[in-house]
Amino acid sequence: MDKILEGLVSSSHPLQLKRVIVRRVVESAETPLSQAQCRAMFALSTRLVLQGPDPFQRQVGRQVLEAYGRYHRAEFEAFFNRGLVLGLLQRGYGQLSGRDPAILDYIQAGLRLIMSCPSVLELFELLQVEALRLVCERPAPPLCARLCQLLGDFPQCLPRGRKLSLAFCQQLVRSIAHFQSQGSREAELRLYVSQVTQVSGLLRSVWKAEPDTLLPSLQELFAVISAADTSFEPSVALASLVQHIPLQMITVLIRSLTTDPNVKDASMTQALCRMIDWLSWPLAQHVETWVIALLKGLAAVQKFTILIDVTLLKIELVFNRLWFPLVRPGALAVLSHMLLSFQHSPEAFHLIVPHVVSLVHSFKRDGLPSSTAFLMQLTELIHCMMYHYSGFPELYEPILEAIKELPKPNEEKIKLILSQSAWTSQSSSLPSCLSRLSGKSETGKTGLINLGNTCYMNSVIQALFMATDFRRHVLSLNLNGCNSLMRKLQHLFAFLAHTQREAYAPRIFFEASRPPWFTPRSQQDCSEYLRFLLDRLHEEERTLRALSSAKTAESIMNEESQTQEAVHKAQLSAEAPCTGSEERTLIEKMFGGKLKTSICCLNCKSTSQKEEAFTDLSLAFCPPASLENLGPKCMEHSEVKDDYVVQSNTLASNAAEETTLNNLEVNGGCDTIMNEGTIKNFSAEPNSENTTNSELNKVQDNRDISQRLVGKNTPSVTDLLNYFLAPEILSGDNKYYCEKCASLQNAEKTMQIIEEPEYLILTLLRFSYDPKCHIRRKILDNVSLPLVLELPVKRAASPLAVVSGGWSVDVEISDIGENLAKKLKPSGADEVTCPQLVPYMLSSVVVHSGVSSESGHYYSYARNVTGSGPSGLCHQSKALSLVSPQNNLLAEESPCTVVENELDTEMPKEWFLFNDSRVTFTSFQSVQKITSRFPKDTAYVLFYKKQNNTCGFSTNSANRLWVNGDPPLQKDLMDAITKDNKLYLQEVEKEQVKVT
Repeated sequence: MDKILEGLVSSSHPLQLKRVIVRRVVESAETPLSQAQCRAMFALSTRLVLQGPDPFQRQVGRQVLEAYGRYHRAEFEAFFNRGLVLGLLQRGYGQLSGRDPAILDYIQAGLRLIMSCPSVLELFELLQVEALRLVCERPAPPLCARLCQLLGDFPQCLPRGRKLSLAFCQQLVRSIAHFQSQGSREAELRLYVSQVTQVSGLLRSVWKAEPDTLLPSLQELFAVISAADTSFEPSVALASLVQHIPLQMITVLIRSLTTDPNVKDASMTQALCRMIDWLSWPLAQHVETWVIALLKGLAAVQKFTILIDVTLLKIELVFNRLWFPLVRPGALAVLSHMLLSFQHSPEAFHLIVPHVVSLVHSFKRDGLPSSTAFLMQLTELIHCMMYHYSGFPELYEPILEAIKELPKPNEEKIKLILSQSAWTSQSSSLPSCLSRLSGKSETGKTGLINLGNTCYMNSVIQALFMATDFRRHVLSLNLNGCNSLMRKLQHLFAFLAHTQREAYAPRIFFEASRPPWFTPRSQQDCSEYLRFLLDRLHEEERTLRALSSAKTAESIMNEESQTQEAVHKAQLSAEAPCTGSEERTLIEKMFGGKLKTSICCLNCKSTSQKEEAFTDLSLAFCPPASLENLGPKCMEHSEVKDDYVVQSNTLASNAAEETTLNNLEVNGGCDTIMNEGTIKNFSAEPNSENTTNSELNKVQDNRDISQRLVGKNTPSVTDLLNYFLAPEILSGDNKYYCEKCASLQNAEKTMQIIEEPEYLILTLLRFSYDPKCHIRRKILDNVSLPLVLELPVKRAASPLAVVSGGWSVDVEISDIGENLAKKLKPSGADEVTCPQLVPYMLSSVVVHSGVSSESGHYYSYARNVTGSGPSGLCHQSKALSLVSPQNNLLAEESPCTVVENELDTEMPKEWFLFNDSRVTFTSFQSVQKITSRFPKDTAYVLFYKKQNNTCGFSTNSANRLWVNGDPPLQKDLMDAITKDNKLYLQEVEKEQVKVT
């Protein structure tokens, strides 16, 4: 039979006849043959498969080999042995090299035939070693792809053991780095891409099966692309690996790379340039994500030299990638980031300007929806850059003509995009080439330079500076000869008000005010910083006042005893409440308020009370379930969700003493999370053995009323404030220990504001701890910000007495919001006064942009609001207070909304956006819509200014010494500002000389 087959394939018979004869030969494979005959047939078919001169003979060899191997498996197992396979891989077959993909084709066909035979295990072990040897020899793409296909079909042939498996992955990465396409035609390029995809797919499988091999493989990848060897340029085929790296590893890997002292700047520059080259790889996924992440990581550690070099070197290449549809999305993302972050010089933008018009015309000619969409994005980017680098009409005129028919973003959007993108404002230690001298913006306001992740401080300082009454008090203080923190704040405020610079660097104040536990150059919580700052200022003033008093009263005492006496007096003043405004510190006068907490035992009806001072109120978000149960909330469990911790932050003077209320521990162990935290946990019904069914029915009636008040999906600040003040039922594990009953009892806890501050600071509790990721995640819910807020203040003449008697339901409306709390109170507890609605105007909003407290960016919106507020507010507030709140509960537009609309339309350019160094005009509509436009940008800290009945703030502006309402500066402050302004003018002059 073998002679017939050999004669047939070499004869000149017609092809049709040959096929018929071959089919009969294959069908005769079932015929019993001797071992010699089988061996001869296997040898002949092997020769045809590997050395057949034409495709027909190679196909005949495969068909015969598979047929006879299937029916004579034992004989084929003896033929296809270790010696044959090893000889094929190392020496080849005839004139065929061992590195020919045909060898691997033949071996894979043989493995399929003996998969059920014992000898296949020996071949698997052999191939594990040979596979590692092959990849170490840097096989060409066809051979490497064929090897990976074999290993994918037979994973038993993959090198085993961590050491061998890791070596295989690293060498395979090196092999990909040596890949080069063998042709330039489309078919050849498609084949090359498919081969690379085959290889990278195998690596993905190995990484998934053995995760320990991933990180070393990536380290090998970085070593390849960061090498400075100019004789070898790694292949862009390495881009095919990026899509298989989990995106969750971006933060860890980028931080590791950018902070590793062993990675030199030259190596990082080389690696980043080559990663940008990967944008040319078709079908590459996530390359732009990694490139942008690395650019941001380098900016975070102030590697500005690398960023400048890479941007100028690669910006044109990235722009040219926009011509190719397959890689256009990634290229546009990288181009946008590079241009928008490179804000210190127009050099990078001007490199691509000559090529913009031709690309725009090309997009227009395409007429494809995808081209049109990209053209819109490119146009927006170009408008931003031309706005930022104005003054080059000869360069920009052709571009403006080409894009004149396309939509142009408004100025507000352009400013927002630019202010959020610059990396040059992230550090105070910028190289001289990055300095961009310019005067104040058209707003007349001064920005604050970011000293390295200090946006949390900058946003708070700008909000405090825009708190007009507070700023005026600080500037009017006589602090000569004092080196206090208040003196440094006065110095900072003076420069913000009078410097000619565009932005001021608050280095001295930052070092003096930074909490000791804040790690330098890392992102921090702005609300934590604000509390620390106010507390420091408060304690400092009180201590200095006590020290001054001690020196005056006991001048004969030595300095050490005077200091001890001052500290003792400060401690006494902390324990004793202030009885007059003259004894209060500036912080207490401006930001201090008082809360009264009452707990009523539902068994004996006795009530315990406590008063505490606060400088800000921390408002938790209502859980979705609680929107349906707005009556008294039950606290039955000790388990606490960090999302729902409510806090009222007190001045340090009360922190030590206000830990319990009649030995009550409401918080469990939560005080380590939030100071004076009031835990709000929820259940369907109060769990009280002493609460009657009628009482529970009344609670349910309250809930039914509340459900009708929930009229919108977006909660407002009013809703959160009412939720903060809503009563709580303490039950279950959180029962209250009643001293009168001498046992744990169900109780109701209520909080009331009994003294309002001049400036009401509200912090929205947006961060909750994620135990899986060990980070504080962010609640991204949008919150409606009312321009006018009415704070319910209950000024009681005397504390509540212990009462008893029946229960009744009394619904009090404390504001004009939708989610209103229902008050459940003892019928015998008649208050001396009803809650008074104190009007407040929104002054500042600190916004956090990001998804966790450990990262992101802070900026603030603010405006000047005095005690009288903007023109006309007092009359409107008085008219508003005459409206019955109950009559407007279900109205679509409340009187507050009318006031907000009127005020915002009457006063254009009243609001400012402070984003580190940049200050721009904005509007209240922008403040309201920030989260809807940018979901990660959410209001975090709010400043509201109380509107006094006198409609004015008492100043001595009549003597004409005050400029724009601010007091005149102390001489030393004015001298320092004058000196710095002269220095600034000299710097501008020197820069001008260099340019000309």
